[in-house]
Amino acid sequence: MVERKFLDRPNWRRVLRKRFYYTYIEDESFCGYIAAVFIDKTREPLIKNMLGRDFCLAKEGYVWLECLPKGGRYCLTTMINEKQEIVQWYFDIIRESGVNNRGIPYFDDMYLDVVVLPPDNILLLDEDELEEALDNKDITKEDYEMAYNEAKRIMEDIDVEKLTSFSKKYFEIIKSLAK
Repeated sequence: MVERKFLDRPNWRRVLRKRFYYTYIEDESFCGYIAAVFIDKTREPLIKNMLGRDFCLAKEGYVWLECLPKGGRYCLTTMINEKQEIVQWYFDIIRESGVNNRGIPYFDDMYLDVVVLPPDNILLLDEDELEEALDNKDITKEDYEMAYNEAKRIMEDIDVEKLTSFSKKYFEIIKSLAK
């Protein structure tokens, strides 16, 4: 079953206290929703091992900056640590997105993910989940192919310098809303 995820992350059990801000942006480099979850208190840090190294992705003082482009096939989450350094970029490949009746943006997650770890490591994650969803008929062959094509496009187009500038620009915008 394709999971619907909301940008305010209402069921994030690890996070005990958070602040959520979002806005719709339409400018020369982006059209869609920009959101941020400011993490104030956690049950425990979120640590993932990738490439033989532990990465802390969420704990007190971290911010998850989310970019959901209008009509896009991905949602980009930039994990930012308490020193305002980018820890990683995480692209959820999505089927579609929208806004619920409370005005909160959401996306339907297509299992496949692309992770970029600074300075330039690119990982494709959860291929097994995508395969399983196809086998279980939770997604169609067209969904499956779309997810792989979008992941491939993202991986080929990644420019860490541009990604960094993009994330910093929209982080500043969302921080101004949080004041």
